[in-house]
Amino acid sequence: MSTTTAARFEIKHRSYLTPEGRLVGTPPAIASDPDLLKRLYRMMVLVRIFDSKAIALQRTGQLGTYASCLGHEATHVAIGAAMAPEDVFFPMYREYGAQLWRGVHMEEILAFWGGDERGTAFRDQPLDFPWAVPIATQTLHAAGAALAFKLRGEKRVAVTVIGDGGTSQGDFYEALNAAGAFGLPAVFVIANNQWAISVPLKAQTACETLAQKAIAAGLPGIQVDGNDVIAVHEAVSEAIERARTGSGASVIEALTYRLSDHTTADDARRYRSAAEVEDAQKKEPIGRLKRLLTARKLWNDEEERALIQDCQRQVDTAVQAYQAYGKPPCSDMFDYTFAELPESLQAEREKALAEAGFHHG
Repeated sequence: MSTTTAARFEIKHRSYLTPEGRLVGTPPAIASDPDLLKRLYRMMVLVRIFDSKAIALQRTGQLGTYASCLGHEATHVAIGAAMAPEDVFFPMYREYGAQLWRGVHMEEILAFWGGDERGTAFRDQPLDFPWAVPIATQTLHAAGAALAFKLRGEKRVAVTVIGDGGTSQGDFYEALNAAGAFGLPAVFVIANNQWAISVPLKAQTACETLAQKAIAAGLPGIQVDGNDVIAVHEAVSEAIERARTGSGASVIEALTYRLSDHTTADDARRYRSAAEVEDAQKKEPIGRLKRLLTARKLWNDEEERALIQDCQRQVDTAVQAYQAYGKPPCSDMFDYTFAELPESLQAEREKALAEAGFHHG
């Protein structure tokens, strides 16, 4: 018997912006684009202020369970900034940075978490899919859309995000396999925030990286510093271009950390140490980009104060718009469940409307 090596694989790690705000290696062109860097920073700050307000609304009974994005701002905003308007985004449930960049409104996000499905009918972003709370289903949606793009000959790309825990779901592997087998124009971003609710990454998988899960599907995989907006933007931009030009799908693992609870229904203090969170806080994304901008004299305290005030104003306006939504009609549960309402439910619909009218009267 003779033994030979059938194949070899490796996963590269990419990072440019250190936690101290210094650039290392050979950064891409975005690192020399002050206007784009400042735009990315402004959006990241807006997302964080919005996130804090949403949690406050939940704590005061004005919002349902909410999934915070604290610490994920660089990964999410970079994804949105790298996409073209004609591309389609398939989020899970905390990618607000990407969604706001692409035209979703803050009051729509609040409406969704307030239990109002009208929040998923994005008025200025008709292409992107709504949040997918069932774990990993969005990856199959992305693969299906990417197949449609390919069959139609459209130069469009499906971009989706999944958490580290979600990569253990069969849906994820099926989506990757389809993307590889059919040569689909898709990009799969793994937001590896180290925790699948209370399950740590080391208990989730024996893989050295999550990016290497691409290998079995015949796809290229890369790992990036998810708190480095420059590295994430470059990796996603390259993957999108590869997909758009017919070279197929890619997998990007963005290493970040969930600085918040999993959702407002969770208490992360029960399963992780304060020291771990404190160490992660030193590597968070907004501070490092601010330090870079400040060192280059592209940002100052006056601009920071003005930005925070403007972000607070925008968030307050969005909250007012959310609170003015009012309740949706009870007929929605009938009208948007079936293409054609079964005869057996028509009487129930009429009864529900009559009762609602009686109570309101």
